Amino acid sequence: MARIFKALSNPNRLELYLQIVKKHETSYKTCGECLISDITESLNIGAPTISHHLKELSSVELIYTEKKGRYLVAKVNEDVVNQVNEYLKLQQNQ
Repeated sequence: MARIFKALSNPNRLELYLQIVKKHETSYKTCGECLISDITESLNIGAPTISHHLKELSSVELIYTEKKGRYLVAKVNEDVVNQVNEYLKLQQNQ
């Protein structure tokens, strides 16, 4: 859990992750996939930095990334999100 929270502690990385989650929740036609090119324009971050943040989010398994043609697609790992939710519920009950 500490690795996940550390990955989300960077403000830019958190914003990127929240944008992916937002696209995930609204994209029923694409099975929860998010084209990274769709959200990079809304962030004030350069492409190399976005790439670094995506690798960090992927390394803690918050997202999966995959190349589809010339596009990079990200998908939220719902299993990890559920684990984080359960962890937070346990902490709240203590």
